[in-house]
Amino acid sequence: MADARKPAAPGFETLAVHAGASPDPATGARSTPIYQTTAYVFDDVDHAASLFNLQTYGYLYSRLTNPTVSVLEERVAALEGGRGAICVASGHAAQVLAFFTFMEPGDHFVAANKLYGGSITQFGRSFKKFGWEATLVDPDEPENFRRAITPRTKAIFVESLANPSGVVVDLERVARIAHDAGLLFIVDNTMASPYLCRPFEWGADLIVHSTTKFLSGHGNAMGGAVIDSGKVDWAKNPKFKSLTEPEPAYHGLRFYETFGDLAFTVHGHAVGLRDLGATMAPVNAFLTITGIETLALRMERHVANALAVARYLERHPAVAWVSHAGLASSPYHGLAKKYLPKGTGPVFTFGLKDGYDAGVKLVEGVNLFSHLANVGDTRSLILHPASTTHRQLTAEQQAAAGAGPEVVRLSIGIESVADLIADLDQALASAGH
Repeated sequence: MADARKPAAPGFETLAVHAGASPDPATGARSTPIYQTTAYVFDDVDHAASLFNLQTYGYLYSRLTNPTVSVLEERVAALEGGRGAICVASGHAAQVLAFFTFMEPGDHFVAANKLYGGSITQFGRSFKKFGWEATLVDPDEPENFRRAITPRTKAIFVESLANPSGVVVDLERVARIAHDAGLLFIVDNTMASPYLCRPFEWGADLIVHSTTKFLSGHGNAMGGAVIDSGKVDWAKNPKFKSLTEPEPAYHGLRFYETFGDLAFTVHGHAVGLRDLGATMAPVNAFLTITGIETLALRMERHVANALAVARYLERHPAVAWVSHAGLASSPYHGLAKKYLPKGTGPVFTFGLKDGYDAGVKLVEGVNLFSHLANVGDTRSLILHPASTTHRQLTAEQQAAAGAGPEVVRLSIGIESVADLIADLDQALASAGH
């Protein structure tokens, strides 16, 4: 008798290699081809009309959809356990598109104040040009989010593992606060990657990524993604009219009524990419697809190396503190065990006793580490946020974001860890320590 048991769901590593992809039907090519084309030939006038009316799935113009990008979208959605995804040109573009779908002028959202400095600037300055207001609160006390909610609030936004400070947010508690108020809970999972953290399992509604970082993994491809859980009942809440009311540009089509749990994803392509135009290049999608295939292997090495370096720095006489949730001394150690059971990520910060000048000397004294404004590379990277990524913030904002004058950020790569420690050791010594 045949075994009627339901086959087990594919493992993470299997999905990272296979999800969304199959041999090319035209040539049999096993790797996903780079479809470097702007447009696609229609079968006839009726076929063209059905595509433009969203009545038929297919490709009509690469600003909206592209076969290479589609594979990446399916893969990222599968790894996060989501229903669908929209891939875009950068992580910042992903944030714009995510909010663009449901925000109107005068609307408000609450965000953690421990974020990537560019996000703080985007939320506090550029978003205001759309009429969107943001209130930043300390995520260490989740009730701060509840206290900041207003009648115009539509969402709460956090980073699962904050850049650059390595703060771990209590996702489950914040999700409960968001949902009690009828708000969306949006999580930037860039620093953790879906290998280390699964925000949908803790109540997130949307996940955003800068795919430029760990998903791509090699510092060679820009990109971003918005992943939809598919679990939001958009019709239940009048705050989200763009997905429930008739869309004039598509002859009165109602996205949630027509596409159900794919409403957000379809809207992101049909309206968001159509009008914002923040399209991911097919070659960047190809490079990111390739990078994701080794995500699990890379993250294991990243995590092990980072913890070893953090332990070395914690003992160094020139170092005042180390913010790495994998250390028993970290106030986030307990949360990390809950939300990041496979490790707390390779990006973390530490503070030098001699402050700003010592930070500058250190980043200029390393040899193996690369001094640049990126994270998530196979190569180890170093940055002094106060003089680079967070320099546009006030001193108070820098301190709140965990990027004060003494702070140095590391993104630990996959090199031999002894070489990384030796490079930091000589650089600290040459800086006078």
